[in-house]
Amino acid sequence: MREAAFVKQNKEKWIAFEKAITVNSKMSPDHLADYYIQLTNDLAYAQTYYPESKTLQYLNSLASQAHQQIYINKKETGNRIVSFWKYEFPLFFMQHQKMLFYSFLLFAIATAIGVISTLNDDSFLRLILGDSYVNTTLNNIENGDPTAIYKSGGELGTFLGITINNIRVAIFAYAAGVVTSIGTGYILFSNGVMLGAFFTFFYNKDLLFVASKSIWLHGTIEISVIVIAGCAGMVMGNSILFPKTYSRKVSFLKGAKDGLKIVVSTIPFFIIAGFIEGFITRYSNMPVWLAMSIIFSSLALIIYYYIIYPIRLNKKYAAVNKA
Repeated sequence: MREAAFVKQNKEKWIAFEKAITVNSKMSPDHLADYYIQLTNDLAYAQTYYPESKTLQYLNSLASQAHQQIYINKKETGNRIVSFWKYEFPLFFMQHQKMLFYSFLLFAIATAIGVISTLNDDSFLRLILGDSYVNTTLNNIENGDPTAIYKSGGELGTFLGITINNIRVAIFAYAAGVVTSIGTGYILFSNGVMLGAFFTFFYNKDLLFVASKSIWLHGTIEISVIVIAGCAGMVMGNSILFPKTYSRKVSFLKGAKDGLKIVVSTIPFFIIAGFIEGFITRYSNMPVWLAMSIIFSSLALIIYYYIIYPIRLNKKYAAVNKA
């Protein structure tokens, strides 16, 4: 790559980083550290291909300032956990919102395939959900309670079991990214097909609304966060496929770290979903307005935290750094 093209490709990133370390920036230490990793990779590239250039001198100076800012004068906030979910993660996640959209799109396509396949092939349902589940649900329907399966077991035991299982699924969706995005894509696709077959099963029994009113109580957050975990795996997977200006190893390590942050962000939401399934979903005879309130509040929470809030927070911090 010619030096002029290299500078043009990275100029805006360097300027933004320079402002962050030379003015009274409120950017989190870890966010600065992420920029620093990118800077040192650019520096290594310049040392290899432009050893006598002014670009190398500039990057050396910037790296020196950044090192002092991050590793000598670094100050941690009093409550690191609160800071992560309130500021650090939303600021970081905006760069991966496009990947979240791709994860959702893949899941939605898979769900549609599940719906179409179940409508056109009666045996597909048992292939996907298994004979045991289908037979149990059919018995529940005959007994007048289609979602009785969510009422079995103790409340606390169900809450803990479901929460741990959901976190395990999320970690698996993320870890599958180690074999590139294809691994995570398979997890998203299979879960989407299963969801489509599941709801089509109730549709064929004229029980779609009755089932949805109960299942989406916890499913709104549960399904949404599986898609977000899929985003995490795709971030890691794409770091292997598309290293850009980094070495493949450095790109993978950065992608793995970014994906892990995304997975960690989902833990409180899985706890909420597990609580709803363990303590609330079993009361399927609740008023429709109450069920709808919980469902749409859950959806609003996910959309706000992962889409709206990161955009608003990044705009706010951009305005502060320009001032």
